[in-house]
Amino acid sequence: MISLIAWLAAFVVAITVHEASHAWAADRLGDPTPRLMGRLSLNPAVHYDKVGTTLLLILVIMRSFGIPVIPFGWAKPVRFDPYNLKNPRRDAALISLAGPASNLILATLLALVLRFLQTPFSPYALTIFLIPMISLNVVLAIFNLLPIHPLDGGKILVGLLPEKDARHVDMFLSRYGIFLLFLAIFPFGGTSIITTLISPALSLILGILIPGNTLI
Repeated sequence: MISLIAWLAAFVVAITVHEASHAWAADRLGDPTPRLMGRLSLNPAVHYDKVGTTLLLILVIMRSFGIPVIPFGWAKPVRFDPYNLKNPRRDAALISLAGPASNLILATLLALVLRFLQTPFSPYALTIFLIPMISLNVVLAIFNLLPIHPLDGGKILVGLLPEKDARHVDMFLSRYGIFLLFLAIFPFGGTSIITTLISPALSLILGILIPGNTLI
């Protein structure tokens, strides 16, 4: 039960920080839309999506019971108006990057807390809560950096490409990205393409942040 609570707490914190960071970046870059929609907030309720967040919640619960699944889902998208941005393509990429970046920053800070406070005399709750928090933030960040729409990585890729190439890639990903994503998630031969793609990065980062304690 304590493990389940720890994973649920990690889930709430990770998606809240992720979405609030998108809203914060948009606001800083000149678009007040997320703030006017109430998304510039650390209240988890304002970022909850009935389908995507519920799916992610279910997978997180499965993960907490040791079922080998990659948590997948989405929160309510943070909407922004590109006409309010000085450089729409670049700024849209920065807004998209803010979510995964915030998760990695939070995971790093929590790993430092764990490293400096974990002693033979430290409370067991310190480990049982911090390790899922670190792990899930890293999973959410790496998964979202995949260059497929509607993930953040797709928008980041479009922002990095030359304008001519960006238009073609954006058109292709907007049309076929969701199908490519579901194809990548679907398990073939007991594993999925996404698991194969992100597992090395997850192992590397989590091996640095929480060596010997990874729950992923």
